[in-house]
Amino acid sequence: MGTIQRPDQTGAVMSPVREVADAVAEFMIKFNGFRDDLEARLEQQETKMTKIDRRYHSAARPVLASAAETSAPHLKAFGAYLRTGCDDGLRGLELEGKAMSTAVAGDGGYLVDPQTADSIHAVLKSTASIRQIANVVHVEGTSFDVLIDTTDVSAGWNDESNVAETATPTIDRISIPLFELSAMPKASQRLLDDSAFDIEGWLAERIADKFARSEAAAFISGDGVDKPTGFLTHPQVANASWAWNSLGYVVSGASGGWDPTDPGDAIIDLVYALEARYRANASFVMNSRTAGAVRKLKDNDGRFLWADGLAAGEPARLMGYAVLISEDMPDIAADAAAIAFGDFHAGYTVAERPDLRVLRDPFSAKPHVLFYATKRVGGDVSDFAAIKLLKFAAS
Repeated sequence: MGTIQRPDQTGAVMSPVREVADAVAEFMIKFNGFRDDLEARLEQQETKMTKIDRRYHSAARPVLASAAETSAPHLKAFGAYLRTGCDDGLRGLELEGKAMSTAVAGDGGYLVDPQTADSIHAVLKSTASIRQIANVVHVEGTSFDVLIDTTDVSAGWNDESNVAETATPTIDRISIPLFELSAMPKASQRLLDDSAFDIEGWLAERIADKFARSEAAAFISGDGVDKPTGFLTHPQVANASWAWNSLGYVVSGASGGWDPTDPGDAIIDLVYALEARYRANASFVMNSRTAGAVRKLKDNDGRFLWADGLAAGEPARLMGYAVLISEDMPDIAADAAAIAFGDFHAGYTVAERPDLRVLRDPFSAKPHVLFYATKRVGGDVSDFAAIKLLKFAAS
């Protein structure tokens, strides 16, 4: 049987080789078109998956990493302001979705960047201050109110015919105003011009040191005039006659010293002057000189009442309770309340605004540059039943 030959477009009869070649060419054209279409669809799909993947990783990104990325422009702009006084980067800067205030005169300077502010707060929390064991709250207003029920509401067992009535509680409102705490470190312009100088770290260290010392003193003995009210400022009464708005005390047994017969009994009396509900979270507070005297006390069996921490960083223990060494506590002297014991988280509240501000002043102390740093903080006793004192008196 002979081979069937087909004519081409001109009418000429094509050879078998030509016919196969044209068929292959037509197939390759269709195949290439199919391949291009497939690649285009795959590329579109890959683009969609990349967008989804980015959204997923953005949502799953750790909070600290996101915060660091968000605050990086603030840190850079704040550093430029400290070194040169140029505030262009700070004006209009948005931080956490809110426009940053630029009213220097009204608000007292520019907000410190989050990293520097965190460094300062970390130092304040780690220093030997009542802040370590107190209740610390952040507020946005000019004061913080604490509501305390100063009466015990009665309770009783009920049956179907007899329902015990409860007394109306008495609520005491304690208002803790916030005051402006300031520090003014200074540096030379030549030092600021040195790019290797860590201006943010230097500023944080100087501010934290001044704030920590000022706070620690005010939380213990502040008079409440343009500063927090210290817990030792409130009236002190014998614990047997204790009433609200005062702190109860027990005596050491000798004026300006310990009872010569049983010196350790005063510490035991102090511990059990505090109600059991507060003792579980209680701490001693005293200065180093008082701690040196307390370390020598023994019980009737000759065992020391004081025990050092078993691990690094663990506080010393006195009768099993932590001891906070605060140098602003008074020394042992006649009628001095040199030792405090209580649940300070319940008994003392520190209220503060979380933001810190810095105003650069290159004119007042030429050739140095002053940095006027401010924050607002207050403090006061929030539960007078939660703190007891040891007064060094005979009676």
